[in-house]
Amino acid sequence: MRPTLAGLVKMSTICRMLLATCLGSFLLVVFYFQSMFQPASVLRRNPFEVEDCCGKEVRSTLQELYSPSQPEQSGTAVLHQTRRDKVADTCRAFSASSRKRRVLTAGDLRHLVVDEDHELIYCYVPKVACTNWKRVMMVLTGRGKYSDPMEIPSSEAHVPSNLKTLNQYSIAEINHRLKNYLKFMFVREPFERLVSAYRNKFTLKYNSSFHKRFGTRIVRRYRKNATQDALLGGTDVTFKEFAEYLTDPVTLRDGPLNEHWQTVYQLCHPCHIHYDLVGKYETLEEDANYVLRLAGVGDSLRFPSYAKSTRTTDAMTAQFFSNISTRQQVELHELYKLDFLMFNYSTPGYLRLD
Repeated sequence: MRPTLAGLVKMSTICRMLLATCLGSFLLVVFYFQSMFQPASVLRRNPFEVEDCCGKEVRSTLQELYSPSQPEQSGTAVLHQTRRDKVADTCRAFSASSRKRRVLTAGDLRHLVVDEDHELIYCYVPKVACTNWKRVMMVLTGRGKYSDPMEIPSSEAHVPSNLKTLNQYSIAEINHRLKNYLKFMFVREPFERLVSAYRNKFTLKYNSSFHKRFGTRIVRRYRKNATQDALLGGTDVTFKEFAEYLTDPVTLRDGPLNEHWQTVYQLCHPCHIHYDLVGKYETLEEDANYVLRLAGVGDSLRFPSYAKSTRTTDAMTAQFFSNISTRQQVELHELYKLDFLMFNYSTPGYLRLD
C-alpha cells in the first residue's frame, strides 16, 4: 500500500528532528573535549582581567587590588581585606539601623567622584583630606590639564563642575561602574573629625557663610541672653552649643546634617555600596599612594603631604570634650556609634559614658 502524503510529511519531520538531535549531541561532545584540554588559566580567568588588542593581559585596578602582581603588596592587600570585613560585619550586626533605606537615590551618590580613565570611584568625606583628594582626582581626570595637585587652588577643587559624580549617570551606567570600578573612601576618628569641622567652620573668620547659616541658628536656640551682635553674626559659637545643636532631636528632624559633620556611613552608604578599599586619615599618605599604585600612576603622581602643625589631634579633641556635659558626650557617641564600630575606632578614653 502506497504511503499517503500526510504520512510522508510526518516521516520527514521525524527524520529532521533525529538529525538535529544527533548534530546537537555531537557538538556538545566536541565542546566538552575542547574544555577538557583548555589551559587552567583560561578556565579560571579572573573576572576583572581584560586583554588588549594583541591578546596581552591588561590588569585592571580591581584585579591589582584583589590579586596583587607584586608580592610586596600582598600584606597591604590583607590589611584592606580586614577593613572590608569589619565594615561588612558591622553592617550585618546593625542591619536594622544601617539598612533602613534599601534603594539609594541620586542625591545619595553625589559624594562619589568618578574617574573613567583609571576606573576609580572616590567617596569624599569632608575633613578627611578631601580637598587634596579632589585635587588628585582632577589630575587623574584632567587628561593632562593638571600635573601637580598642589598647583590647583582649594577653591577650584571644590567647584562641582570640575569633577563628575556618580549621580550624573543613568541607572545602567551607575550599576556598571559600581560593579567594575575600584571604589574607595577615607575615614577618620569620628570625634577628631567633628572637632576639626567645628574649628574650621566656627572659629575662623573667613567662614562667614557658616556663621550666618548655622552660627546664628545655634546662638538663637541655645544661648540665653545672647547679644544682638551674636544673633546677627553667629561668629562665636562654643563647642558646647555646637554639641547641643547636633544632639537636639529638632536638628535631626530638620533634615540631614551638613556634610562636614554628617556621619561617614550616611555620606558614603557603605552598607549599600561595597567599598573595595577603606583608607584612614591616620595612615593617609601610605593608603593614598597605595590607591595611586593600584591605578598605575604611582610612579608619576604622589599624594600631597598635609600640614601636621594645624591638624586636630586626639589631645586637642579631648580638651574640647572636657568642656561638654556627660549627657552630651553620651549622645554624641551614640550619634557616631556606627562610624566608631565600622571603621574600627575604639571608644575614646576621655569620654564619661557611665
